[in-house]
Amino acid sequence: MTARRKELPTAEELRIWRDFIETTETLRAGLASRLQRESSLSPGDYAVLLALREADGRRLRSSDLSARVGWERSRLSHQIGRMERRGLIRREECVTDSRGADVVLTPEGAEAFRDASLPHLRAVRELFVAALTPDQLAAAEEISTALRNHLAAVEQRPPRGAGNRATSHDGAAAD
Repeated sequence: MTARRKELPTAEELRIWRDFIETTETLRAGLASRLQRESSLSPGDYAVLLALREADGRRLRSSDLSARVGWERSRLSHQIGRMERRGLIRREECVTDSRGADVVLTPEGAEAFRDASLPHLRAVRELFVAALTPDQLAAAEEISTALRNHLAAVEQRPPRGAGNRATSHDGAAAD
């Protein structure tokens, strides 16, 4: 076998990869569709609201919010603009650094998040948790951790653990 051949996935590895990606996309699409239908929030809205809901004072600097949701700043800027127009969040001057702004959860945003959370978490249970045994859930966690750590090492940045990563509760960073 040539060195180049060893760098490529086998047919079996490619089959597993495609199955993993297609299943993940089907799950994400199902959760996103339900979230939108039941709450009028996108997965991106939910991820931002979740991060702000968990933050001290329900506010974060844009750079910190970007890191929490795992998005580039330009993507976050567009998302913030859309959410601000809907009254879910607002920008305020940062009291500790006049060069920056804080993104703040509004009462309307907190209410929208509360209203969306229960139906969304039920959908997570129905579409993901209920399909797996406790051993399979543990294996899914191990796989997610291994992939996250490997990707962080390859990209040479610190891994984002579940404790500091806003998600749409679908196992992946929200859109």
